[in-house]
Amino acid sequence: MPLSGEAIRLMNYIDDVAVTLRRVLAAVPTLSLEERARVAEHLEQARPNAEDVAQALTSR
Repeated sequence: MPLSGEAIRLMNYIDDVAVTLRRVLAAVPTLSLEERARVAEHLEQARPNAEDVAQALTSR
């Protein structure tokens, strides 16, 4: 069954998020321990997150 344009668009958004996360990972070594902690806290508090989205996609 072919994918709809919307499904393809959503997959492209996910690819964009992955690119952004690779950029974040590349910058981590440049951060101080305090900065790492603050960025980690910000990431953990961000909503919705990947887990929320995965749950929405797998729930019926």
